[in-house]
Amino acid sequence: MKNHTFFLKPFERIKNDLQITGEIIRDENTLTIHYRLKGDLEKIEIPATEKLPIRKNELWKNTCFEFFLGIKNSPIYWEFNLSPSGDWNIYHFDDYRQSMQLENKVESLPFNILRDSNALYLGLEFNLDGLVSIIENFDISITTVIKSKEGNISYWALKHCGKEADFHLRDSFVFEI
Repeated sequence: MKNHTFFLKPFERIKNDLQITGEIIRDENTLTIHYRLKGDLEKIEIPATEKLPIRKNELWKNTCFEFFLGIKNSPIYWEFNLSPSGDWNIYHFDDYRQSMQLENKVESLPFNILRDSNALYLGLEFNLDGLVSIIENFDISITTVIKSKEGNISYWALKHCGKEADFHLRDSFVFEI
């Protein structure tokens, strides 16, 4: 079992007391990720939880928890989008921002969302069978997009490698798991 704790940093300084932390665990071929968003949530645009979450495009235009998973020593990677609404999506890329396609090997991506007065928790347990084999190592980047109620968007990641916020840069896939 491999696990890492994380603390995300905003690309640019923001006027908010937000903290995004969590942990990621790989046990055999199951990936578990827990995000904790703490701070003044009243200033953040958080989509209402859907009764029947669906696969949906462009979730990153609003508050969205994400992670990027790339096969070690390969340009192939996936982008996972998890909205606080429960909506989700997974995209497959052949290389840096190339050949973006829906990942149709995954038909659902259930995850848990809990909220209290000053924190939002999101937890995912996902079986990687069908995407990567149990013997393959992969690199991962944990990211989050936060949209304020004023309409400002901030980009959070383990590591920012470009002159602009760009979660797709493989240099930012800093955890080997």
